[in-house]
Amino acid sequence: MDLKELRTEIDQIDHQLVDLFCQRMKIAEQVAEYKKEHNMPVFVPGREREKLLEVAQEAGPDMANYTRVLYSMLFELSRSHQSKTNHKQTALHQQIVQAIDTTPKLFPQAPTVACQGVEGAYSQIACEKMFKSPFILYFKNFESIFSAIENGLCQYGILPLENSTAGSVKKVYDLMIRHNFSIVRTFRLKIDHNLLANHGAKLDEIREIYSHEQAIGQCSEFLEKMPNIKVIAVENTAVAAKMVAESGRKDVAALSSRSCAELYDLNILASSIQDKGNNRTRFICISKNLEIYPGADKTSIMMVLPHRPGALYRVLARLYVLGINVTKLESRPIPDRDFEFMFYFDLETSIYSDEFVQLMCELDDLAEEFKYLGSYSEVV
Repeated sequence: MDLKELRTEIDQIDHQLVDLFCQRMKIAEQVAEYKKEHNMPVFVPGREREKLLEVAQEAGPDMANYTRVLYSMLFELSRSHQSKTNHKQTALHQQIVQAIDTTPKLFPQAPTVACQGVEGAYSQIACEKMFKSPFILYFKNFESIFSAIENGLCQYGILPLENSTAGSVKKVYDLMIRHNFSIVRTFRLKIDHNLLANHGAKLDEIREIYSHEQAIGQCSEFLEKMPNIKVIAVENTAVAAKMVAESGRKDVAALSSRSCAELYDLNILASSIQDKGNNRTRFICISKNLEIYPGADKTSIMMVLPHRPGALYRVLARLYVLGINVTKLESRPIPDRDFEFMFYFDLETSIYSDEFVQLMCELDDLAEEFKYLGSYSEVV
């Protein structure tokens, strides 16, 4: 047979497959109605395991794994369809609808905002990009930002979440597991690191460089060319600049922003020394209460999944079925729980879409624990 004849044969089989698939989904609807009438769960793990074993054995050794994958996806499609048929308004969805209705249409202009570090920090720059006239309170560490929000000291908090060069800010992800908050907006800030020193200092006389660990990582190529210099991590790039200025020494420098040079009257010994020119940090703006502003098209969630094969696949398959794009997937170990992880997802989907509503009504069935972190828009 030539290629055209083979393709014709495949097309004929595909027509049969589509017809059989539609028949199967219609029967799945009937199963969903039966389960609804008898108050039965959509997902029955034992039944699925038996079926996967059965079809794998029927397919034979060469096709067993392919058949198992095919039917795993088929089961996920069926469950999604059954959930849609059995669609019910969950408490979370009602909470989201209420937040959409009660959140002001205009993003706040002059709130009190918590930022980590001191004046000149990149968090401050991101804050001033998000808000027109914020009143900023500075805190020493990231945990203090969460505490300030929870205790009502500040309406919002700004936190760095990930960098295009250095990756995720893991300390923030770990704190997100322990604290209650909502993400109301995100912003991607272009990061430009400079080597700052007191006036009169020379590059070849520098013996110590201070900066935040993320900034140090983002300037690794520049620092590798200065092997005799001691690099010291501090809590913030702006703190580093302030320390250098207050020291009065000419043998120390800081990796910090250009604005800190002006703010702390420092000289720029080397400019734009980050490894990559397109170096951006994504900041999140958090609040104590759930606020969803118009135009929200991104959603963040956290999940604890069963510690068994296929648990993450089920979630990703469901998102694929709904046509929801995953833009971020991060896993972090859960404190005091052996080999258990919290999975963090960033999703692209409008809060007004049917797919978003369906997902919010299905997530409890996919995870052992589930936390909705908010829906928001991102400022670029």
